Amino acid sequence: MKRKRDLPARLRVRPGHPPRLDDADAALTFGWSEAEAAVECARIAPELEELQYKLYADGRFGLLVVLQAIDGGGKDSTIRHVFSAFNPQGCTVRAFKVPSTEELRHDYLWRVHAHAPARGEIAVFNRSHYEDVLVPRVDRLVPKAAWQARYGHINDFERMLGDNDIQVVKIFLQISRAEQKRRFQERIVNPRKQWKFEEGDLAKRAQWSQYRAAYCDMLHECSTKAAPWYVIPADHKWLRDLAVAQVLLAHLGALPLRFPPPRFDPKKMRVR
Repeated sequence: MKRKRDLPARLRVRPGHPPRLDDADAALTFGWSEAEAAVECARIAPELEELQYKLYADGRFGLLVVLQAIDGGGKDSTIRHVFSAFNPQGCTVRAFKVPSTEELRHDYLWRVHAHAPARGEIAVFNRSHYEDVLVPRVDRLVPKAAWQARYGHINDFERMLGDNDIQVVKIFLQISRAEQKRRFQERIVNPRKQWKFEEGDLAKRAQWSQYRAAYCDMLHECSTKAAPWYVIPADHKWLRDLAVAQVLLAHLGALPLRFPPPRFDPKKMRVR
């Protein structure tokens, strides 16, 4: 049974330990087969559903899940396959794209803070405040000192959320350059997926090494005990889904959740 629940510990980025983002690691399976992973995911889903129900009823804690990946990494697919275990009444998904004119008039954390979860709820960020230590760095939109200072801002922001009982869990979906090529090619030729492809994606692909360096620094600087990063091998979608489900189960299961006491005396209540 130990192997069944050990992925979170193996994939967590330990504070102070720079992660490896070698392409070969993106295809790791840790001894799991696709069939075994499907069975385990089906078993975990009801547990996640029950934990979310208890989180909502308890109302003392919230969970923020940050999803980051290079283009083609599978964020949308992960949300569709794993987070479907949650009741949408208590789980929101927010996709952060290029900042609007209004958002640019504020500090870069303003637009994300407004969508942090309330206690009792789960919020999923499809991209996030971490875009501001990636794109501005790679495209040289701001001075180096500006984006480097943001690591500290972000750690302070996430610590503040934790101090207010909002647990932060951050997931980086790692794919190899070869797998990104395969997924881009599929988007080009498949009419159902062509809408997901833009010519600008190829320009970003040409910056692969720059983005890998930026992601390595991001994971190193911002994986903390209170708000850890997990590097999920995502070349195999079935392993990705299993690992993300186990991470969610580990964090929700560690919360001291309880159902609130009734506001009446059940012994005196009769339905006639």
